[in-house]
Order: sequence, then structure tokens, then C-alpha cells
Amino acid sequence: MGAPRVPRRTVLFQRERTGLTYRVPALLSVPPRPTMLAFAEQRLSPDDSHAHRLVLRRGTLAKDSVRWGTLSVLETAVLEGHRSMNPCPVLDEHSGTIFLFFIAVLGHTPEAVQIATGKNAARLCCVTSCDAGLTWGSVRDLTEEAIGAALQDWATFAVGPGHGVQLRSGRLLVPAYTYHVDRRECFGRICWTSPHSLAFYSDDHGISWHCGGLVPNLRSGECQLAAVDRDFLYCNARSPLGNRVQALSADEGTSFLPGELVPSLAETARGCQGSIVGFPAPPSSRPQDDRWPLGPGNTSHSPCFDLKVQEASGEGAGGPVEGWVPRGPFCSPQSWGPENHGPEPGSGGDKTVWSPELPVSSASLLQSSTWLLYSHPSGRRARLHMGIYLSRSPLDPHSWTEPWVIYEGPSGYSDLAFLGAVPGASLAFACLFESGTRASYEDISFCLFSLADVLENVPTGLETRSPRDKPLGHCWPS
Repeated sequence: MGAPRVPRRTVLFQRERTGLTYRVPALLSVPPRPTMLAFAEQRLSPDDSHAHRLVLRRGTLAKDSVRWGTLSVLETAVLEGHRSMNPCPVLDEHSGTIFLFFIAVLGHTPEAVQIATGKNAARLCCVTSCDAGLTWGSVRDLTEEAIGAALQDWATFAVGPGHGVQLRSGRLLVPAYTYHVDRRECFGRICWTSPHSLAFYSDDHGISWHCGGLVPNLRSGECQLAAVDRDFLYCNARSPLGNRVQALSADEGTSFLPGELVPSLAETARGCQGSIVGFPAPPSSRPQDDRWPLGPGNTSHSPCFDLKVQEASGEGAGGPVEGWVPRGPFCSPQSWGPENHGPEPGSGGDKTVWSPELPVSSASLLQSSTWLLYSHPSGRRARLHMGIYLSRSPLDPHSWTEPWVIYEGPSGYSDLAFLGAVPGASLAFACLFESGTRASYEDISFCLFSLADVLENVPTGLETRSPRDKPLGHCWPS
């Protein structure tokens, strides 16, 4: 295969001498040109509790590069007395409206404190733009509307971070996660909480928003979504269990089937957010009755959707500095080992680790109309070496390739976008990711690459990997 190609990298956000830091990227491609919207958190320091406002840079794709505008602060994406975190944009192609979801967290309250006390300090908010991100409307607090009474059982929650999706039906989906309070039995203190992925959704082009069901069994957190093979919504989530967790929904995110571990996608020691994007499989790999989209921005008419279109000192939504499991005044020990399965499925914990029975044939596992890309640091013990992984059979958790490392060095959160067909590349993608030379929070970088680049630089076989195997190919040891 030869030496791997490394895409040209452009630094869009860079830590300043004053300590001002940019974290938690989100990327959205807006047709028809397309216009690229790169979002990030602006923090007073790298720490999650010092998050401040959301920022944006707009770019225009021209041939094989993007011309970027200057940085702008999203002045309306804020609640008074709160810090804005976790940008999560989604485009409604029917109206052309961009919904930028985020959480507004009260003061400097860390996520770990919310989890330890069971007292949520986050609000679900969004702002909208109808001119491809040039101007933004006033903030809308959707907490009561979308979550309602369920919030009393949530120690905290967050959206994304990264992008949301729109399905063929028109449903808009925003990925999210919550720390569910499973027990409050210890003299008013929390006895057990567990993280679960979920989705917020709208079926009326963003007029109203609703909360879907939680991934019921395995502990799952920051997540992203992709439509696969017409019938299923795919969720890929961060987890403290050593590997990524995937879960499928047969009702467009209203509920999720039990999740399962993905043995070929290992987490870093403390976990890290990752990005997922779906795209139409090449014609030679598609089932015979599927049609191949002909032009850019056409994925909304394909089995997926258009575009699809984060840590050194904490997690993306004000999380604990020392890892996924917070240290706090728990009244009973929270052992996260495999011998302690915790509460029943649906109320937190990992009662069982099993694969859901799906109404699909073995042929459909091998022959998929939708492929997936996944971005995540490929280091096993630290956030190093941003990797791009490919799955040609999304329903098969063993189908992921080894990574193509697109940046060698400290790397963190990321977001992928599918650009469709662009001049000079049959299918093109973009990745916005945290990077640096000494720490992963020094810069946020952007790069473009094609499907041909991916196929040339990652093994594309369907062989199963053992989670204990050392990285192969272009994955350097961490």
C-alpha cells in the first residue's frame, strides 16, 4: 500500500497567549456550494468549567480547498449567567434552516458536581439561521418542552457534540446523552447514576422538539447518529467499558434496541468523543435494487442523508478531569468492573452485554447500501493520532477497519462531514478535529479527503480484530 497519505491540514482555531482556548469542534456542510460552518467552544482556559461562548468560522469550498472567513462570536447563543457548550448543528433541507443546539450550564458548575449531587445545571438551547450561518436568531430554551418531567431523574445531560442528522422522512435528530439517576436512597444523596445516549427529535421542521428513549443497557455517553440501510438509525457512543458502544433504532430514534460493544473500536484509557458519518456505498458494493446518487449534496435522497453532518483536562460538557467516572460523595461504591452489572436495563448499568436480534440476513451484513466513516484518536492509552475508520457493513460491529491516521500527534474531539461529489473527487469528506504538538487542546484543525484516499489508506477487509490486538498498519503505538 505504501506510505499513507496525510491530508493537508488548516488550523482554524488556535490557543491564544492570554489562555483563551478553543475546544469541542462541530462541522456542518450547507449546500449548494457548499458552505462549511466550523463551530467551537471558546474557553477562558482549557478547563470545561471555564467554557464561555460559541464561535464560528464560515468557509466556501472551491476545488480542493476551502476559503475561510474570520472568527465570529455567536452573541445570541447564550443564556444569562450560563456558559455555552457542546455545539451541535443540524440542517433542515426542506426549509434551509440551520438549528444550532447547545447546552447552557449555570455558572462554572462542573459536570462532575452535577453527577455527584444529582442536581442538573444544564439547559437545552438552540439558535437558528436561515442564511447559511451569516446571521443567527435569538436563543430558544427547549428544556421544559423537550425533556419535561424526565429532567427530575437526570443528574445532567448534554447534546452531541458534533452534528445532528435529517432522515429521509424529514425527521431532525440531535444526538445527546444523560446521566440518569438510578437510585436516590442514601440520606438524600445519589447512590447510583449511569450515562445513556439518546436523541432529541422533531417531525415538524423544528417547530417542536421531543426526547427519545435511552439506550437501555450499556453505559453510553457522547454520541453521533447515522441512517443505515433504510430501516435503521445507527448510534455510536463513547463508553467507559473499554470499547465504543453501538445501538440501533428501528423507529427513527424514538427508542433504541439494547446496545452492544464494538470490539474493533477501542476507547482511549479515559475515553474520548468520536464522530460518525454515513454515505452511499460505491455502486459495485451496493445491493442491485438501490440507486446511486448522481451529484453533490444528494445524500438526502439516498439511504442516508445530506452532509452529516473533543480532551486533556476534562470532558466536552463540563465533565470530570480525571476520567469518565466522577469522583464524588457516593453513598455506595460504584464499581465499574465487569463483575458489577448495576441496575436493571432501562434504569442504568450493564445488566447484560449482548447483541440485539435483528431482522436482517447474513447477506445484508455483507452487502450494505450505506457505509460509515468514524473519526477518533487511535492511541490506546492517550489521545494521540487522529484516525479515520471505515465500515462497509454498519450492522456488523466487527466490520471496522484499522485506522488511517490523518494527523500524528495529540488529538481529541472531532467531527466529520460528507460533502458528496466535488470536483476532483468522486466523494469527498471533511474532518474538524482537536490537535496539537504537546496537548490536544492547542488547535482545532480542518482537512479534506476523498473516498479514494480512505480506500487507499485503510485495510478494507471484513476480518475480525481482537480488542487486545495491538494497532496495525498506520496506527502508531500510544
